[in-house]
Amino acid sequence: MKIILSGKNMQLDEPLKVFVEDRIGSLEKFLGDGPVEARVEIGLPSKHHRSGRIYYAEVNLKMGSKLLRATCQHEDMRNAIVDAKNELQRQIKKFKGKISDSRRLS
Repeated sequence: MKIILSGKNMQLDEPLKVFVEDRIGSLEKFLGDGPVEARVEIGLPSKHHRSGRIYYAEVNLKMGSKLLRATCQHEDMRNAIVDAKNELQRQIKKFKGKISDSRRLS
């Protein structure tokens, strides 16, 4: 799996990059074979947010021609990344279930 990481309104340090690669990379066991690309954007929506530091994580997972997308906001950046990963994991299981159901019917 190829992971492309970018940040908005913040600097990305090495421990954060490793954390993202571990969490998003763990989705690979659900995907199977084929080319997979994950574009991850994390950051702050604005530099002058009124209610404190709110982080967001957006993951676009491209599997062939299929695109799965998850976006989460949280007060803690790592929790936003984990929530986005969990949402993508749910979407992948749903997508794989639809594929197996369609094969079973034919």
